[in-house]
Amino acid sequence: MRSMIRKIASEFVQSQTAIRIVVLLMASAPIAVLGQGAAVVSPELHNGGSVTFRLERPGAHEVLVTLAGLEIPLKMTQAQGVWEVTSAPLASGTYWYSYLVDGKAELDPLNADVMPSYAYLNSVVRIPGLGTEHWERANVPHGEVHHHFYESRIAKGLPEGRSEYFVYTPPGYEARASTSYPTLYLLHGLSQGAADWTVMGGANFVLDNLIAQGKAKPMLVVMPLGYGDMAVASKKPSDNDFGPLFASNNALFREVLLTEIVPRVESEYRVDKKREGRAIAGLSMGGLQSLDIGLNTKAENRASEFAWVGGFSAAAPFLQRPAVSGQASGLRLL
Repeated sequence: MRSMIRKIASEFVQSQTAIRIVVLLMASAPIAVLGQGAAVVSPELHNGGSVTFRLERPGAHEVLVTLAGLEIPLKMTQAQGVWEVTSAPLASGTYWYSYLVDGKAELDPLNADVMPSYAYLNSVVRIPGLGTEHWERANVPHGEVHHHFYESRIAKGLPEGRSEYFVYTPPGYEARASTSYPTLYLLHGLSQGAADWTVMGGANFVLDNLIAQGKAKPMLVVMPLGYGDMAVASKKPSDNDFGPLFASNNALFREVLLTEIVPRVESEYRVDKKREGRAIAGLSMGGLQSLDIGLNTKAENRASEFAWVGGFSAAAPFLQRPAVSGQASGLRLL
């Protein structure tokens, strides 16, 4: 995710467009003390990047660790009721994981650092690098992350009809009252939320650092809640009703973005309102939405709202749009 943010930002600089975000601090991992007085720590980081995971489940028959980046879960072994496994060395970065206890997913009860998700249970472990990483706070000027709530007339299933979006403004934004900035609309993946780009990706720090290094021009980044129908947020691609619901969700979100979010942002912030000043990019579900929103307006005989479009790990198997006036409308990549 972070390498994607850097790529988006660097390429976006050459073609001009923008980003914004929020930060959560990593909570320290709690320690469980067993009746024998032995402390159980999980996750435990080691020199070289390996991690030991532990879970107290004396009655379990099998416990696995599903870890981001690994195709095969780690098989844990048990000693005195505590299951344990140590991973191979991991590259620096943020990893999500969960336990499979006799086939049922569980969070790590000893780890307070959790990845928010509507559909999955994921604890988080962060492997430090040798120096300051691109997504970490550095001694450079910092932008700000603003959190907005609004009532949506289009999106379905929102609590009290309220949706949200975050906006990153670059360092010096308030001081440059006459400057208009390009804008990047950055879209998250399925089951994720508006804050994920900052919580898991550190997108605001990525931009701060790139701008300070002269590798990115100052820009705004808008990170919206990417659902037109909240019913899809808790779904998985294997669910029988996923395909039609996913397509309907994306069609509704398209209208949410173009008729509710973009006009609000452009009335509240000093941004370049021309097509050349807007970019859209996303990951997974957000990658498909970016391709759909950024490209398909041309197929409908009107100019695209975005001059720059990026779809990363886009949900290609679901490249479809719901039927319109009784006729199928497939996604056209132009």
